[in-house]
Amino acid sequence: MPHRKNRRPLTLRDVSEASGVSEMTVSRVLRNRGDVSASTREKVLTAAKALGYVPNMIAGGLASQRVNLVAVVIPSLSNLVFPDVLTGISAELDDTPLQPVVGVTNYSLSREESVLYDMLSWRPSGVILAGLEHNRAARAMLAAASVPVVEIMDIDGDVIDCGVGISHLAAGRQMGEQILAAGYRRIGFIGTHMPEDHRAKKRLAGLERALGAAGISLAAREFYQGGSSLAKGRELTERILERQPDLDFLYYSNDMIGAGGMLWCREQGFDIPGRLGLAGFNGVDLLDGLPMRLATTDARRFDIGRRAARIVAGKEPAPDGGKLVLKPHFMGGETIRPAD
Repeated sequence: MPHRKNRRPLTLRDVSEASGVSEMTVSRVLRNRGDVSASTREKVLTAAKALGYVPNMIAGGLASQRVNLVAVVIPSLSNLVFPDVLTGISAELDDTPLQPVVGVTNYSLSREESVLYDMLSWRPSGVILAGLEHNRAARAMLAAASVPVVEIMDIDGDVIDCGVGISHLAAGRQMGEQILAAGYRRIGFIGTHMPEDHRAKKRLAGLERALGAAGISLAAREFYQGGSSLAKGRELTERILERQPDLDFLYYSNDMIGAGGMLWCREQGFDIPGRLGLAGFNGVDLLDGLPMRLATTDARRFDIGRRAARIVAGKEPAPDGGKLVLKPHFMGGETIRPAD
């Protein structure tokens, strides 16, 4: 259930009471000052982390104890998805005093914890962050932040305050149903290493649910680590088809590797979409310059950023039930046969 921000901000006294150490000692530990024993330091840090307490870096004289910044935490700047999200956020904040400041986690939960700690110490007026999966310390900090916290991109799970995004389970299931309706039966999946990409994992689960309902199992899968690229898509497509040449459809976890796979298949003379169908995910502008329009899903990136910023800026209320669910939109392109 969503955590509503109706609690008072945490203070040094809270950490003092939780750790059994004086407020003065707590202050010295958290600001890394003074002569404090290792055991006392550990006691204070453990209590602060469990509570989600973050020191206030604002000068004590600032009346509001808030700055006109919105902390935006995303996993990558190189991923083509997130510039659109940031554009949506900026568009909604342009006519407000608020300014977005961006932190990048590189898909690491420990890095996310560190980024949040630093950003929250400056007491932003709101937080927008990608995904629902966080470690315990990050979740505690967000729950204790007492400002709007909007988790974006994904609504398949519990939210801390509120969430804005699409269901990736639904997106995967929708694609699976389209693939089956077009008559494909030997389907392979190519995607990022699952522990690092929770949303791709959910799309794969949705795809498999759709196939399973028709009595079909996924015929092959290929995973990779690191960033997405056209070269990676070419390499993985060649690899999966060498291993299982009877596949008649490939579903990629994003458009970048899907575009690389499509280019390789065209060079090899594959009949697309007759012999082999292809689809990606995200609906990025990259697809406009390809020799064929890749089938994909519009993930509503700009809309997600815009609506999240509206909630943080107070332009619209937090959604009932904690989640604002946008619908993914299937884009047929030219790499999938028309439905039977």
